[in-house]
Amino acid sequence: MSGWTLLCDFDGTVSVEDTTDTLLERFGKPGWEVLENDWRAGRINSHDCMAGQVALLDMSKSELDAHLAERAIDAAFPQFVAAAQAQELPIEILSDGLDYAIHSILSHYDLDWLPVTANRLQAVGEREWRLEFPNASRNCSVASGTCKCARAARFQGPRKRILMIGDGASDFCVSGAVDFVFAKGKLVDYCRDHNIPHAPIEGFSDALALLPALVSGKLTAATRTAAAALPNAVSA
Repeated sequence: MSGWTLLCDFDGTVSVEDTTDTLLERFGKPGWEVLENDWRAGRINSHDCMAGQVALLDMSKSELDAHLAERAIDAAFPQFVAAAQAQELPIEILSDGLDYAIHSILSHYDLDWLPVTANRLQAVGEREWRLEFPNASRNCSVASGTCKCARAARFQGPRKRILMIGDGASDFCVSGAVDFVFAKGKLVDYCRDHNIPHAPIEGFSDALALLPALVSGKLTAATRTAAAALPNAVSA
């Protein structure tokens, strides 16, 4: 047993698109863009942004399900999950997105058995929705709907190590609290700028190729060597 637990962001990491963005673009009432701009400018936190945006969704459950049925995931993700299972590596979806959407999309790939920690989407009318935050934390430094750092902390221990796989702002904070990161998108620059041990990936085909080296310790050893030789270059 390697002692690694694998935590995977969903939107833009497992999924090809940001699912919430696609819902807002298709079903959002006017005003959701204002909330998005306020969040990006730092005027509101992601918790309040998401809550406000979900309240502006105008869609029936059937429309939601039909939309989610059209969403795709990274083609190599099922292989990555199978490889993790073969090596008895616990794997969990850790997302600041919508739990119902994640389970629905994964079900089309027979992967809805994966544990998911995310915000809870609730119907409050035929075309009205509310977002609940069972995984929020008053101590969350970035006030996210799902505190990824708090969730990751539950897997930490003397002989336990955590890999985070992510792509964007919701993964910034937790990346500094885990043992290693497979980073794509904006997360690559963040890890590099903050000297966080990581390996850049384009998708799960890269993650799949790197998994044996991670489990054997070769990847983290190579990263430590690179960091010692060149402090600003911490990627494998």
